[in-house]
Amino acid sequence: MQTGRRKENKNDRAVSETIGFIIVFGIIIGGIGLVTLYGYPMLLKQQSSADEQIMEKNLIVLQNDVKSLAYKTVPYKETSLKIGGGALSVYNMIPDTGKSYFSLYSDNADLNRCIKNEAGECATSESSALTFYPGDLRYESASAQTGLSLENGAVVKRVIAQEGSVMLAEPRWFYDSTTSTAVIYLIGFNTTDMMSRTGIGTVKMELDQTKTNSSQYELPAGDHIYVTYTPNANADYSAAWENYFTNTLKMTDPTHSGTFTFPTDTSKPARLVITRYEIIIKSV
Repeated sequence: MQTGRRKENKNDRAVSETIGFIIVFGIIIGGIGLVTLYGYPMLLKQQSSADEQIMEKNLIVLQNDVKSLAYKTVPYKETSLKIGGGALSVYNMIPDTGKSYFSLYSDNADLNRCIKNEAGECATSESSALTFYPGDLRYESASAQTGLSLENGAVVKRVIAQEGSVMLAEPRWFYDSTTSTAVIYLIGFNTTDMMSRTGIGTVKMELDQTKTNSSQYELPAGDHIYVTYTPNANADYSAAWENYFTNTLKMTDPTHSGTFTFPTDTSKPARLVITRYEIIIKSV
C-alpha cells in the first residue's frame, strides 16, 4: 500500500542559489581579467599605431606647406592638426652642440666665400665647407616609441632607443649627370621661443625672404662635390639620409666615412647650385 509520501532525492540537498551566483560571478570576473590582461594592451597598441599614422600624414602635409613657402613663394601657411600620443616640438636652426647639420664642400672651392649675408654681400669664412644646421619639427611618442621629424625638407622616421631610420618623404634635391649639375635646397626652421604642442594645434609658418639666398659654383673639371650628414645626438636619422644619398641621388661613399660624393664626369666642369630658405614658425 502506497502512503502518498514523495520520495526524497538526496541530490536536492546540494542545490543552492548562492553556489550558482558564485559560479556566474567567477565567470564574469575571469572574463574581465582576460580582457584586461590581453585586450586592453592591444587596444592601447592600436591607438598608438593610429596616432603614429595620423602624425605621419600631418608631417607630410606640413612638408607640402614648406614646399609652397620655399618653391612657390607663398608668404604664409597655416595648418590645423591633431597631435595624439605624443608632442610636436620645434627645434631652431641655431648652431649648437649635438644638433644635426649638413656639410657641403668640393676639392678646391670654398663654398662659403659667396654665401650672401643679410645685407646681400658675400660672406667670407676660413672653412672650406658650408655647414648648415636645419633644425626640425619633431614629434615623439613615448607610448609608440616612435620619433618623426620634418628635417631639411624631408620627413624621416625612427624608433626611439634603437638604431635605424627611414625616409617617408624625400626633399627636393636634384642631380643631372649629363651636365654634372647638382641642385641642393637647404631649409631651416626658426622661432622666437621654444614651442611644443599636444592635442589640437595650429602650425603657422612664414618664409623669411630676407634670409633666402642662392649661390652657384662653377667647379673645375674633375672636382667632386661632397655632402656629409652629422646626426642629432637624440634624434639620429643618418640611415635615412644615407639611403637617400645612395639610392635616389646615386651618390657614393668611397671612403666609407659618411662622406658622399656625386658621380662626376672628369672631362666636364661640375656645377653646384645651393639655395637656402629660412621658415619662421609662428605657433604650433
